[in-house]
Amino acid sequence: MNRKIVLAGAVGVLVIAGAIFIFSGKKAGSGIKLETGKVSRTTITNVVTATGTVEPVTEVDVGTQVSGIIDKLYVDYNDVVKAGQLIAEMDKVTLEASLQASTAQLARSKSEYEYQQKNYVRSKVLHDKKLISETDFETATYDYEQAKANYEEAQASIVSVRRNLEYATITSPIDGVVISKAVEEGQTVAAGFETPTLFTIAADLTKMQIIADVDEADIGAVQDGQRVTFTVDAYPNDTFEGEVLQVRLGESSDDSGTASSSSTSTVVTYEVVISADNPDLKLKPRLTANITIYTMERNNVLSVPNKALRFIAEPKLLEDLGITVTDPLTEAPEGKRLVWVKNGNQLEPKAITVGSSNNNVTEVLSGLEEGEDVAVDLAVEAPVIANQTEQERSPFMPGPPGSKKDEKK
Repeated sequence: MNRKIVLAGAVGVLVIAGAIFIFSGKKAGSGIKLETGKVSRTTITNVVTATGTVEPVTEVDVGTQVSGIIDKLYVDYNDVVKAGQLIAEMDKVTLEASLQASTAQLARSKSEYEYQQKNYVRSKVLHDKKLISETDFETATYDYEQAKANYEEAQASIVSVRRNLEYATITSPIDGVVISKAVEEGQTVAAGFETPTLFTIAADLTKMQIIADVDEADIGAVQDGQRVTFTVDAYPNDTFEGEVLQVRLGESSDDSGTASSSSTSTVVTYEVVISADNPDLKLKPRLTANITIYTMERNNVLSVPNKALRFIAEPKLLEDLGITVTDPLTEAPEGKRLVWVKNGNQLEPKAITVGSSNNNVTEVLSGLEEGEDVAVDLAVEAPVIANQTEQERSPFMPGPPGSKKDEKK
């Protein structure tokens, strides 16, 4: 009986020892290590991203105030035009006929006016001498006033007809480039409550602007004069430069009649106008731009990782790593932050004054020198996997080709 017990105990010990060997053999070198970061000089930036549309700085829709048929077109897409240059003509037959009719009506009204004026003067003299009745004088006065009103109406009418005839000759209002043509020769246009657009002319295309929609959460950081970089899908390898010209607030509207602040059921955005030089004319109107606005830029400043400002030195934990913590109960004075500087195997507290910050680093105004090491984190070392050939396999799994297990089979 005792022999069986001893044998069973020996087998148990061997099983436990084998298990310890198998599982402990898989990992080596696991533990905790202290991570540090260098105090170094860098550029600290904060940015706001948005999308927008490339637009000409000055863009004019050229239309017509008279209805009729387009008789001649003198420009096409991409043509360069000068202010006052003839770009289109409407059919003038009907308008010239209206002018002739208005001229004739003006002549009749003038003759009638002059006749009634003389008649009124004679009637007044006779009335003053009591030679005609009061009724006759009132009739003469009435006829004179009517003729005068008709004459003035005819004068106004002919001014309008002449102006309409002038409108039939369409000229460019600015120096620029034709970027849109909405009509063809022979097409009839009707000028009703809205003036029909014939052409869109953009001024100097070497100076463009971007109208960007910035989210309400970011608009508070955007100000005039901030640097902007942007890309367009047409030139994915090019980065363009710009500057914030205007942050549009309130209820003012753009050229399309859209309010400067727009909202959906969940999102409110504000329009930001950004300048964009275009000397090589790569930027075309209506391109979509992916914009980065630099709301804060600090160049060549001393900085530490943000984690260093949150690091807490635990003496007992660090002692196991062979690191001594000097003055572990030190607290930062008011207005300062505490970091732990690593000198050899020691961590020493230092109170620092900080400035600007982004998601990664914080500016150091005083308290540290470039090149110093600061503690940033305690991290668990990744386990090291033992030699794959030594890992335990299930006895039921077939061995690799040529193994002794296969040879036995």
